[in-house]
Amino acid sequence: MALKSWVESANQTGTDFPLANLPYGVFRHGHSDRIGVAIGDQIFDLRMCASDGLLAGLASNIVDACTASILNPLMSLGPDAWSALRARITSLLSAERASTEEQRRARAMLVPQDEAEMRMPAQVGDYTDFYASLHHATRVGKLFRPDNPLLPNYKYVPIGYHGRASSLVTSGTEIRRPRGQTKPAQSSEPTFGISRSLDYELEIGIFIGAGNALGQPIPMEQAERHIFGFCLVNDWSARDIQSWEYQPLGPFLAKSFATTLSPWIVPLAALDPYHVPVAARAPEDPKPLPYLAPGSAPAAFDLDLEVFLESAQMRASGKSPLLMSRGNLRDLYWSPAQLLTHHASNGCNLRPGDLLATGTISGPGEGSEGCLLEMQHRANPVRLPTGETRRFLEDGDRVTFRAFAEREGLPRLGFGECTGTVLPAG
Repeated sequence: MALKSWVESANQTGTDFPLANLPYGVFRHGHSDRIGVAIGDQIFDLRMCASDGLLAGLASNIVDACTASILNPLMSLGPDAWSALRARITSLLSAERASTEEQRRARAMLVPQDEAEMRMPAQVGDYTDFYASLHHATRVGKLFRPDNPLLPNYKYVPIGYHGRASSLVTSGTEIRRPRGQTKPAQSSEPTFGISRSLDYELEIGIFIGAGNALGQPIPMEQAERHIFGFCLVNDWSARDIQSWEYQPLGPFLAKSFATTLSPWIVPLAALDPYHVPVAARAPEDPKPLPYLAPGSAPAAFDLDLEVFLESAQMRASGKSPLLMSRGNLRDLYWSPAQLLTHHASNGCNLRPGDLLATGTISGPGEGSEGCLLEMQHRANPVRLPTGETRRFLEDGDRVTFRAFAEREGLPRLGFGECTGTVLPAG
């Protein structure tokens, strides 16, 4: 039976943040950034908790990390430290385990989420974006290579590129439509101007915890011990810029103008009960090379993902956001552990706070496409409740991602929202 919290909103049906979740984030309330844990509609202030002595009994480096203004110091401590802190926070917020005195003291450390400003949860030194969904890669490939949608290496090696960490932003940040160089099919020369094919990409972000030394790979059986947690990622993409610039070295300015992250990092420990086996490969597909073999332990995650779109006209007329698609993280061809192991396989040193993203997550059927580009094969564009239509995003459009893990007998765990609104080009 799931533990109940004395924070009543954490026990309400449909909450993203029950006691079984306890995601970490960085928030501002007053004049300083501090680390907090989401519980119901509240934030539990870990700096205050440490200062008040409620973390007594934990190692001093754990307590010190809770007083920082970013999560990197805590991320660096590794899974044993994370487990100890999680157990203590769970006890303090539990109706069954916290004493009356602990509840009284801890209650003073709650901040309503609607009174706080969420900040970037970590200082991201490096950001790598992968291409781990076979369904996404196949649909997109068919648009350009109908007879041979997948390149020969796809089923052997996780494909990725180095993204731009400086343009990572937190949920709610407005996104300025980019300008860039494009070449329409009917033109003989490229031009520079405003992107007309702006898209979203539904992804999961994987935050690195304890890193590895330069030259030291991370074996598959150790990969998840290096994962601090997951967040939602919207890798905004200017498709017209991308189609002109991506050969031969891959994405560049079409993606570096902005990438949105949800502010809460759901720890891997919270998602452990939602582990599922990696999706079975087709009989004719090659087996992963030995260093990427998934082993016997479940390494995928049963995590539902949703995309909603709301135009400026919809907001003005009071229309609810339109559900564009629904997918699941378990459908990835390459698991998070495989992405991490491959990244470090050449001796690349991953560091606390580094971010890996899965690439667009899509399922096999219509309605599971993780971006608008995949919907281009449809005869008709997407029709909004106002009668507007969309092939790509228009100025004023607001895109919202949501995610949750849910299984019979287990609590529902959510990620909060990953939201961005498109502004006209500057």
